[in-house]
Amino acid sequence: MLFLRLSIITIIAIASFLISPMNIHAETLSFSHAQLKGRDFSERMLAGSGFANANMEGANFENTDVRGSVFSASILRNANLRGVDFSGGLLDQTDFAKADLSDALLVEAILLRSTFDFVTIDGADFTDAIMDGAQRKWLCSKAKGINSKTGVSTRDSLECT
Repeated sequence: MLFLRLSIITIIAIASFLISPMNIHAETLSFSHAQLKGRDFSERMLAGSGFANANMEGANFENTDVRGSVFSASILRNANLRGVDFSGGLLDQTDFAKADLSDALLVEAILLRSTFDFVTIDGADFTDAIMDGAQRKWLCSKAKGINSKTGVSTRDSLECT
């Protein structure tokens, strides 16, 4: 009887995980090494996807959920990244030149050796993001605004002095 109960509980737990709302709507895709210039990924749920070494210059990721995704050594120059959720993502060596990261979430993201030339970060939340000291100093020089989702100021999230 105990074995039967445990079996039923296990089956129910597995079934609820497999049909959870996150799994119904999320797409986990690999775009690594792809040429994705100007592509529209806006308003999608792509948590856990791979974009390593991809060229996404001018792409639109507005309000996209890419939590935990890998963007290592990718190009996001001139990309619309407004409101994107990069939380927990791996974005090392990524080129964000002239990208719009307004209101983006980069909470606990790894941003080591990424470049942020002429980037817009109004309202972005970098809480607990891992980045180089020079990056942090550069971003602090242009940090302003408050993130609409977390209520955290960009300056506070970057620990600007």
